This record gives sequence, structure tokens and C-alpha cells, in this order.
Amino acid sequence: MDLTTALAGLDDHPWATVSHAYGCAEDLPDLLRALAEGDDGAAAEAVSELYGSILHQGTVYSASVDAVPYLARIAAAGIRTVDVLCLLGGLAESEDEWQVPEGAVRAAVVTQLPLLIPLLADPDETVRLAAAWAVGHTRDGAAAPSALGERWAAEQDPEVAAELLVALGRVDLSAAAGEARVLLGEETPVPLRLAAVLVCLRNEERWGAVHHAAVLGLLPARELTVDRYSLDQEELLYTVVDTLLERDTDADREAALDLLEAALRDPRPEVQAEALWAADHACYVSRGAPSRLIPAVAPLAAQDTAASLLAKLGPLAAEAAPVLVGLADRPDDGPGDGPGDEVADEALAALVRIAPRQAAPLLARDLERRPRARNAAGDSRAPAFPFDPELLTAVRARLAVEGLGTNETADLVHLLRRWGPRAVAGLPELCAVLPRFPYAASAVAAVVAGGPPEARERAAEALRAEAGQLQAARAHYDVTGEPDLLLAAATERLAASRERAEAARAAADLGPAAAGLLPALLAAVSEDPEPTAPQLDADVATARAVWQIDGDAEEAVRILASVLDRTAGSRLWARWTVVGALRAAASLGAAGRDLIPRLEALLDDPEKAAGAARALLDIADPDTVDLGRLARAALHAVETGADVTGGCEALHALGAAARDSGLLRYVGELVERDGRIVTSGLAYDIVREDERLRALLAELR
Repeated sequence: MDLTTALAGLDDHPWATVSHAYGCAEDLPDLLRALAEGDDGAAAEAVSELYGSILHQGTVYSASVDAVPYLARIAAAGIRTVDVLCLLGGLAESEDEWQVPEGAVRAAVVTQLPLLIPLLADPDETVRLAAAWAVGHTRDGAAAPSALGERWAAEQDPEVAAELLVALGRVDLSAAAGEARVLLGEETPVPLRLAAVLVCLRNEERWGAVHHAAVLGLLPARELTVDRYSLDQEELLYTVVDTLLERDTDADREAALDLLEAALRDPRPEVQAEALWAADHACYVSRGAPSRLIPAVAPLAAQDTAASLLAKLGPLAAEAAPVLVGLADRPDDGPGDGPGDEVADEALAALVRIAPRQAAPLLARDLERRPRARNAAGDSRAPAFPFDPELLTAVRARLAVEGLGTNETADLVHLLRRWGPRAVAGLPELCAVLPRFPYAASAVAAVVAGGPPEARERAAEALRAEAGQLQAARAHYDVTGEPDLLLAAATERLAASRERAEAARAAADLGPAAAGLLPALLAAVSEDPEPTAPQLDADVATARAVWQIDGDAEEAVRILASVLDRTAGSRLWARWTVVGALRAAASLGAAGRDLIPRLEALLDDPEKAAGAARALLDIADPDTVDLGRLARAALHAVETGADVTGGCEALHALGAAARDSGLLRYVGELVERDGRIVTSGLAYDIVREDERLRALLAELR
């Protein structure tokens, strides 16, 4: 095919009627012409811009459909064929379609198979490989299977043959699996063996010893590639483990964990590294994985990945504590930081989360040189680190160091705050850092709570000096009960519209003492039909303040109703604002019953249902509320993963209402199943939160 034929009709095509990632597609003729006619630099830039416009981060558009015939003809003309085949394969691969009928882009590529299939026999192996990849991603069941099968039978290059086998698996899996079963032995070239394993995996075959041996024989596999142009490259061990665990059968789970154990015990560091990454994933998705894998992971704890995995498992990894103690207590490399310090710090950080009482004396001894461990001990999301007198002494000494960094100061302050009155000896150091670290105010209040008058007076004096900061003013109020400084700080913040939420929260803390702020609070309530999240959050805080200051339920309900109305139908952007509004509504109790219709409407939205159920439980008349509906809504939030934590807590609050036969049976399944309830979140929170919620649900049975 010549270039004139390839670009025929390009300028006459109605490009203005279709769009891509950046809007109207009128720029596509110039890009396609630059691709076909430009020099290497211009053509390469055109390829990049085409990816950015018609396959933007994996998304396809109406213009993607219209570009396909021109791209196929350009490839058939032998112009930058590999690049264009990769783009066509990516278009066919995509399932992220924007304002285009489902499957329309892939169907457009299928219509071009008469031009693409001949490229399977191109003399250039790189063209054959890219053609196999592109043809396979069409998922065409008519012409593609025979074309790929014929080329498979003739292909001599192992890498191209591997791509052909994977491509055949996409269009005729049973035929590909039949070919793959005889290619699992060690005599098969590595690329083909890798492809065979992946095809057998996709065919959902019973995983046996031959598959197990084939995977282990391919390790380390991180540098091995097949299906190389896909949006998501497959890493063999991770892919096999993930797929077997997703099947959710005892046999497949056992096969996945057996494979991981064997790889973790392999003496080669490269294999261990791949195994640790896959093991990390396995522990996130399978509750049974930690107990099976910890004995194999613990000896590798000197590796960052292993220590990090153990830390994420927390108390579940208690078996690894002796190994971690040995690493954390190892001799240092000498003055300054060195490899020994890094290994010891990582091990101690894991020990802090797994066995904190064993970690405390080691942390006290080397607090300065253990930043990861110190940060883990001061983590405000984790369970409070146990009080230790020696560690308190070390923390005080460290806080007294001139020029201490903000992050380290935060870790140490959080530690003292959570120890509360037991850390009152650290009051002088907290008062000293307060001027440059306002968040220390809450720690100052915490350590003197219920303490001797002289300590409280010293705290009050230090907080009074910094009362221009809202945190210090609030802490001063907590310590003394005197409202003047907090009232003054709230008044000042209320004048700055960006700090309205903080001012309203302070007013709520003051209660009736903030009555003078009510007119200004109410005047600042947003009436914007398209408000920002900060505006709505401030409105929620104002509703709480109104209720706390003078018990004006009518005004609080009006504000909360406005917030709920303006977020109706919204999804992710307003989720936490709505959750806050629901908590505020619940605090009104029976006085908030005018909100019931709005709350009931939210029971069908899994992201907001749990909060709505909790609010209705607190607001509605117990004799009229449908507790079963609330329980079903909360359970739906759990099973969809929309609000796992809120749903579990709502079910627990509902108690007996959550125990009807249908719900109880499903709750039991959630408790007993191997798959985790919590599957996303911060790295160190997922397993801990899943175990907490599992225990919470178990109490319902």
C-alpha cells in the first residue's frame, strides 16, 4: 500500500464532529500526516501526541474510532509499523471508553484485520511481535484465531512465538492452552515457557506440580517479558499468586502460598525480592497468608521489603519478633549513619508495630539514630505506644536539642500526647517547643490533665503566651476552663473566611460562652448553589456550633439540610463532607427529625448509607424506624467496599437489628472468609483495620 492510498480522504473526513482527550479532533490530520510523512523527529513527536490524545492514559474516545483506519493503512504501508501496531493494539486493549459506545474502538480495529494479519508474517521479527500483540487484543473470534494459529505453527523465533501464544490465548483460549501444556518443561525456551504459564493460568487450569515447577524454574522473572506492550506489564510471580488467590478456593490458595514459601526460601536475592513483593500483596488480600508466610519472611528481615511487610502485619507477625530484636540490637557501623544503622532502624520500626514493649528499650537507647522507628512509635493512627520511663527520658532529652527538625518534633510530641499524664515530666520540653510548634498545645493539655495544680498553672502560662494560635487557645481552655482566650481566637478566625470552619469548631467547644459569635457565624453560612468543599465543611461546623451554643435545632437543621441538598447526587468529592453532616445530624438526636427524609434517601448510596443509618438510629423514633433497612444499607456499604469501616460500625451499633437470619449469615461469611474486608487505604492501616473490623463483626454473631 502506498502513502497516497494510506492517507486518502484524510482532509475530507469530518474531524470536527469527534473529540479526543483535549477536545475537538481537528488536529488529527496534521498528526497523522506528520506520522506518515515526517522525519524521524516529527514522526516520533506525532506518535507521542496521538497517544496523548486518542489513547490518553489508556482512555479511548470517539476520535479514536475514526483514526483507526488511517493508522492501519499507515502500518500496512510499512511506515513506522511497530509504533503504529502498538498504538492500534493499545486502542483495542482499552476498556476505558469516554462517550463512545462500548467496544466501538476495538470493533474499529477488528475491521482492519485484513491489513494487520499479513504483518504476522513480516520478515522483521519486531513487526511480527507487535502484529501478534495487536491482533490478539482485538479479541476477534473469527479471523484472528486461524491467522494466529497458522503463524504460531510456522514461527521460529522464541520471543515472537511467545507473543503469538499469548495472543492466541486472547482469541481462542482452549486452543492456546492445548499448545501451552506441553511447553512447561525446562527444555522449552524461557520466553515460550513464560507464555505457556500465563496461558495455563488464564485458562483456570488446576494448578499442579508441573505449573509450580515451571514458575520456580523461571525465577528470577522480573526481567522476563511477554505481552510486552500491554498497559500493565505482568510480573510472573505476582501475577500467578494474585490470580490463584482471586479464584478463592482452598486448593488454589494453598498452591499460591506453597509457591510463595518456596520462592521466599530460595537463596538468590533476586528471587527473594520478587517473592517478598508478591508476599506483601498476598498478605493484603488473604487473611491466611501471614501465618503461612511469616516463618519464611522473618529470616529475610534484614531486607527493607521484608521488614516493611512484617511491620504492616503488626501483631500478626509476633513470631518474627526475635529476629527483629537481633537486627535492631546489632552493633552500629561506627560514628554517623551507615548500613548497620539503616538495617537496625528498619527492623526496630517493624518491632515497634509488632511487639512495642520489646521495642521500647531499644528505641530509648538509640532514639536519635532510629528515625523510622521513632516515626512508627509516634504514629497517631496506630495504637498508642506503651509508656516506658526510659523512653520518656530519651524523648525529653531529644526534644531539648537545639534546632530539632519539624518531623522529629512531631513524632516526639505525638508520643508524649498519647501517654497523657504519665508524661507530665516532659511538660518543660513541650512548653519550650510550643512557640515554634503550635501542635504541641494539645500535648501540653494532655500531660497535665488531672495533674497537680502547679503543673496545670505552668501549662496555662505557656499556652496563654501562644494563645494567638487557635490550638493553644483551645488547649488553654481545656486546661483552665476559662473561655476568654479561645473566644478571642475564634472571633479573629471568623473574620478570615478561609478559617471559618476552625472558628466554628472553637465556638462549639465553648458552648453557651460563645453566644456572642452566633450572629457572625450565621451570617457567614454559604448560600452558594455550587459551593466548594471547604465552604460546606464550614457550614457543617457552624450547624454543630449553633446546636452546642444555644440548642437552636431549627437553625442547625436548616443548615444541615442545605448541605445535604447541595451535595445530593454527588460522589467522591463530597463524601467526607456528607459524612460530617451526618455525624452532626446524629448529634441533634430527636431534635433532628426533620432531616429524616433526606437521610433515608441516602440509604441507597453505599458511600453514604452507613453514616445515614447511624444518624437515623440516633434521630428516628425507635418505634417507627425500619431497623432492618438500616442494617441492610450498612451491610451493602461493607460488601461493595464503599464504606467498610462505617458499615461495620453501623452494624455493630444496630446490634440485634443486624442479627436477622439473612444478614447474620452474610456477616458470618465476612468473618470466616479468607479474603479481607478492607482492601485499600494507607499501607500500615489495611491489615490492622481489617482485623479490627473482622472482630467487630464477629461480635454480632
